Amino acid sequence: MTPLRDVLQGILGTALGLLVSSLSLLAIFVGFCVVMMWPKLRTSGGRSRVVRSLDEALGSTQTYLSPDAPRGRADQLRTPELLEAESRKPA
Repeated sequence: MTPLRDVLQGILGTALGLLVSSLSLLAIFVGFCVVMMWPKLRTSGGRSRVVRSLDEALGSTQTYLSPDAPRGRADQLRTPELLEAESRKPA
């Protein structure tokens, strides 16, 4: 074999190796995405094909507020639980 033929064979082998490894990684990635998509395709509550929450994944349906439900500001530091705990503290 001539040195030029060896160099070309090395370049071709490297290109082929990169192509095969790239295609293998692509196949693994696509397969993983397809497998991870299956849980999202099951029906949840008969309305949607997407699992929106852990509650829906466990079988109960999600309840949403009606459009005319009263909404307002919520102070997370003034909840009944925290106020009760604060009142129990010794002075």
